[in-house]
Amino acid sequence: MELPRVSGGRRRQLCRGGFRIRRDALAARDHARALLDLAQGDATLLGEITDLLVASRRTRPLASVEAVRCKVEARRSLCGSTSVATYLRRWLQWCRVDPNTLLAYEGHVRVHLIPHLGELSLDQLRVDDIRIMFDAIESNGAKIRLSQASRDAAVRASVRGLRPAGPSTCQRIRATLRKALNDAITEGLIATNPAIHVRMRWAGSAGPLLWTDERVDHWRDTGQVPGPVMVWTPQQTGAFLDHAAKHDQDLYPLFHLIAYRGLRRGEAVGLRDLDTALDRAEITIANQITAIGRGLRRKRPKSESSNRSIGLDTVTVAVLRAYRSRRPRDRNEGLFFTRPDGFAWHPAAVSRRFRRLVASADLPRVRLHDLRHGAATLALAAGVDLKVIQATLGHSSLALAADTYTNVLPELSHAAAEAVAALVPRRLTTPVAA
Repeated sequence: MELPRVSGGRRRQLCRGGFRIRRDALAARDHARALLDLAQGDATLLGEITDLLVASRRTRPLASVEAVRCKVEARRSLCGSTSVATYLRRWLQWCRVDPNTLLAYEGHVRVHLIPHLGELSLDQLRVDDIRIMFDAIESNGAKIRLSQASRDAAVRASVRGLRPAGPSTCQRIRATLRKALNDAITEGLIATNPAIHVRMRWAGSAGPLLWTDERVDHWRDTGQVPGPVMVWTPQQTGAFLDHAAKHDQDLYPLFHLIAYRGLRRGEAVGLRDLDTALDRAEITIANQITAIGRGLRRKRPKSESSNRSIGLDTVTVAVLRAYRSRRPRDRNEGLFFTRPDGFAWHPAAVSRRFRRLVASADLPRVRLHDLRHGAATLALAAGVDLKVIQATLGHSSLALAADTYTNVLPELSHAAAEAVAALVPRRLTTPVAA
């Protein structure tokens, strides 16, 4: 294709090939013409667009018309396009998000996005490039899992410390890229966001499973945990709390509060004296403590629905009163739960102590966060309305509480089955013999 001569300059041509059919070649030609038409008689701009076409690699698609129009309107240079790596590093510097969210962004950019996409031009990033990246991430994850399951100790050692990226991680990586590219659109660097159009494998959501006798026996025989989210029975919860009361008096009240009323870890660690009204049997969740590396940060709860007041039962009030009477007098944080030296608990330290107690109590493994799930299932078993459970846990929607917890306790399903059967009038009251 003959390109216009600018200011009497030398002759230049656009040469591209490899088209499957004639129609594809004509479409590429029309694309180039549409780019040139953006100059609208401006000789300087026409020269820049011509330079852009000449500099384009034959193996890569031409720059999007919308992307170039966006740059023209923003009065940005058309040539010398910013690389994905350069943009992402700059984006991380001025991105204003929660520190923990920023740490996640930095990890995704460093480990995945720059190694796979960094050398590409930002304005030439395509959906296929992102698809190829996720195919490579999933392939690498499969290799890591295969090596981790190997009987060869040397092979297992070669992947020690590596975590394969599963569907949920890939969803979060795409969310990071989508956020970064949306900000690039705001800056006028690109016109569209290709990450939006990448279809991902469904990550699914793991609902809680109850530690029934059969599952406990299987775990003791094989060491395999049936699912990623496990919940204790009321008997197992009681056994743990009795064990914690004897062996960890500093943290037993905090574990009791989570197990009975379903607080998140950061909410329990960040519970303040001024938000604790034991005379009214009530606490207010208005503060939480999160970890940033080794440091701690106070912040508001994660959402509006997480700002809530929670009623307490008489047993929990008694446990908290007893703790308050013997806790350290010199406290520098204004928090209800503190370490023996009066300072705030680090959330990770609380989780470590919890895991040690579970192991020493010889109970099936659960995470500290699973005590929160357990509190919800206990409330359901006690006949508490789902709307009340939603408000107590601070869930944003009733559907989330219903989808997560209603299938955990078999007793609830059995009661529902009996209720349905009671509605059906039958003449025969005994099964028909074969």
